[in-house]
Parts: sequence; C-alpha cells; structure tokens
Amino acid sequence: MTSQIKIWGRINSSNVRKVLWCAEELGLDYEQIDAGGAFGVVQSPDYLALNPNGRIPCLQDGDFVLWESNAICRYLARKYGAAPFAPDDLESWSRADQWMDWVINFGLPFRNLFWEMVRTKPEDRDPAVIETGIAHCTGLLEVADAVLAKQPYLSGDELGVGDIPFGSLAYAWFNMEIERPDLPHLAAWYQRLADRSAYQKGVMSPLT
Repeated sequence: MTSQIKIWGRINSSNVRKVLWCAEELGLDYEQIDAGGAFGVVQSPDYLALNPNGRIPCLQDGDFVLWESNAICRYLARKYGAAPFAPDDLESWSRADQWMDWVINFGLPFRNLFWEMVRTKPEDRDPAVIETGIAHCTGLLEVADAVLAKQPYLSGDELGVGDIPFGSLAYAWFNMEIERPDLPHLAAWYQRLADRSAYQKGVMSPLT
C-alpha cells in the first residue's frame, strides 16, 4: 500500500535529512522520492506544480502540499507529534522556533565550508574559505554549547522539534575532516543524537 506521505528530495541534502529524521522520530509511514541534484526531477512540470521554486524538500500529505524544510518539520510535529517532541504550550513552541530560526545564521558560513570540504576536490580547495568558515561557525556553535551546558537538548530536558534543523547539519560538522574547536557539551549532544535509531536512519548517510 502506498503511503499518503511523500517526501521529495535526495538523502544527501541536509534539508531533506531533517525532514526524514523528523518523520522517523514521529514513527510515520512515508515514501521518500529522489529528486534534486543528479536525480533531476525538480524542473519538471509535475514537480513545479508541487513546488514552484524547483527546490527540495517538498512534502505531500494526501492532498496537502508543503515546501520549506522547517515549515515541513513544524507541520509534521504539530499534526502527528506529542509533547515533549511537539510542545503543548506557546512558550515551549517559541523556544523550538527560536532554534529553528537560529540555524539560518549558521547556514551560510556552514554551506561554504561544506562545499569546500565535501564537494570540492582536495587540490582545488581554498584554505582561506575553510578557515573563515570554521571561524564563523565556531562563534555560533559556542552559543549552542553554552546552552547545552545547562540542558541535554536545545529543546530542553528531552529531544524536541527545536533540535531537528541544527541536528541535521551537526552530522556533517562532526564528520568533515576539519580542525574542530573543543566544545564538549555540543559534542555530547551530538552523540546523544547519533545514538538514536531515527537519527541514524534519517540523517546518517554518506556525505556527498
């Protein structure tokens, strides 16, 4: 039987990974459909009818269609989740939203670093871009590390939807061959994520 939930996007995209991880944490039955990058698809008329931006991920839940990865995670959590993963009060949801939006600040310097380290041949890498990327990322990661010194998850005492967007990027951060700063609370948080079967299935595919 075909699932009513379809997640369009290639699994080596961090934005797709966050949606897959979210779906796994919620125990959802879904179909992942390769799209974007080498798979193409995203400029086809049928796909553009779903997401006129021609980007991934895109969610189909029955007749309902949604794009933008954080919006998809919020939707899935609100529709299918329960506290503490999906908060049941305004303050907790606002804290989750805070961390989901915070990742936007991290995204650009991280993307530049990722492209140099993962998608650029070693002989073509620009050391200045790598050094700048690590420095910019480190400043933001220190903020998260300080919070995680006081609680096990960004969302609080237990994993919540607020951990999902940054957790998806953290996999690449901790698996690229770079000199990482010593941020022990961040590292412990990442290990807690990596021990989860939903994270392993949704996020931990090869970096390409």
